[in-house]
Amino acid sequence: MAYFSFARSIIAGEPITLFLTADGADARHDFTYIDDVVRGCLSALDTADNTMGSKSGKKRGPTPLRLYNLNNTSPVAVTRMVAILKKLLGKKAHKRVVTMPTNGDMPFTHANVSHAARDFGYRPATSLEVGLHHFIDWFVQCYKVDVRGGGNVLAGKTTKRKSMPMSKAS
Repeated sequence: MAYFSFARSIIAGEPITLFLTADGADARHDFTYIDDVVRGCLSALDTADNTMGSKSGKKRGPTPLRLYNLNNTSPVAVTRMVAILKKLLGKKAHKRVVTMPTNGDMPFTHANVSHAARDFGYRPATSLEVGLHHFIDWFVQCYKVDVRGGGNVLAGKTTKRKSMPMSKAS
């Protein structure tokens, strides 16, 4: 969860590492908001046939196995994600830009969600900007970060971690 470690580093004034591809391009990824993934998982469950058994307890047939990509389908430059975080946090990001090692992160991810769209109408609904806004709202509340006054509860100590609540469906 790069956005979490980046937000934490931005608040703490620590550098974040951004990777460029071997040809100097920004890494680009599909960033998917958790509510979209949960909606997709629940929709996929609703499509499964009830083949596990009957009232007699005898199995009627194999459970169908399907694999679905549940991503946003809109790759965004990681530098764009960092720019949104900086804006939402009202802080500068100290960036360390390096060439991506060959055994490191993927330079580009782009999901094909056509099977999920066909089988249960999956369509991600949350933009990166909206998802990061929800994340920062949670982050500031959970870690009691004062983004306006420069207060910082993250530097030098560990804060008891709370789970991220589900946001309201849009």
